[in-house]
Amino acid sequence: MKSYRKELYFQVPTRRAFINITPEVNQALRESGIREGLCLVNAMNITASVFINDDESGLHHDYERWLEELAPHAPIEQYHHNRTGEDNADAHLKRQIMGREVVVAITNGQLDFGTWEQIFYGEFDGRRRKRVLIKIIGE
Repeated sequence: MKSYRKELYFQVPTRRAFINITPEVNQALRESGIREGLCLVNAMNITASVFINDDESGLHHDYERWLEELAPHAPIEQYHHNRTGEDNADAHLKRQIMGREVVVAITNGQLDFGTWEQIFYGEFDGRRRKRVLIKIIGE
């Protein structure tokens, strides 16, 4: 069995964003040479997420609104975590809701997606450098 590892780096200029990283994951798959196996894509920061869904702007807007209703950023005093001098407790909660990682099957050298599925990086506390791990294993 072979394995391949690659990191992607992001420095989003806004507090929150959803970025389609499917092209970068596909590029890593091509670089790996693996034809059958599994691809893990993992947010390597506790205020960011990796998830799979449709690349549709209305859905992204709905996510933004829904997440803000579940874990509003302000007032920042509502969170015990922010009493440490931070202002990102909501980002930790949003990450927990959206998830840390995804695993996608690899079949015939392709990511084996369902209809409309794409991989996204979700940023919930941007304006600093963060990374995503891609780990591919297989034959």
